[in-house]
Amino acid sequence: MKTNWKLELPQWALIAAMFAAAAIAWPAAPARLPVHWNAAGEVDRYGGRFEGLLLIPLMGLGLYLLLLFIPRLDPRRSSYARFWGAYSTIRIALQVLLAVVYAVILGTTFGARLEVGVIVSASVGALFIVLGMAMRRFEPNWFAGIRTPWTLSSDEVWRRTHEFGGRLFVLMGLGIMLLGFLKGMWAVIGILVLALGGALTVVVYSYVAYRRLETASR
Repeated sequence: MKTNWKLELPQWALIAAMFAAAAIAWPAAPARLPVHWNAAGEVDRYGGRFEGLLLIPLMGLGLYLLLLFIPRLDPRRSSYARFWGAYSTIRIALQVLLAVVYAVILGTTFGARLEVGVIVSASVGALFIVLGMAMRRFEPNWFAGIRTPWTLSSDEVWRRTHEFGGRLFVLMGLGIMLLGFLKGMWAVIGILVLALGGALTVVVYSYVAYRRLETASR
């Protein structure tokens, strides 16, 4: 696959911006930085400068390299050319999510009063919406998308499951964004139930779709 600079440059820019922010913040950062929040949106764990300032930029770089090169290992790698734009949209969205989390860490470190739960829930919900819109264009492969025994056994089941799953993920994303405003443990429980329920639903749907096609072909 030829490199599409319009899809790669935004990711490079986000990763470079995080490393640049780390370099700028390092001299003024305290020895302990907030790195985790509880369900109430309160800081419940602190880490050193390396964890607080460099861990997420390094994660962004590692994720970029992993998602860039893993298609080369896929036995069906030729199909990526047909949905590379959708695949890269998700790659960009993941880098944006990491950048938002990193901005929350920096903001909190330097005294900003942020609604962490609302910000993170909105960001994760937006990621689900992007994933839902993009995954409908995914072609069968072994690494990206809804991979169940039934979607991997039938291209038609793959197509139907990703059409259904795409719409469901958009609804899940909207739900996650709204649940973030509840705050506290109820928001966490609601998001977990929504995410796990959605994942189980698409697995069951792929099985049902496979059985229906199997029955129709007899």
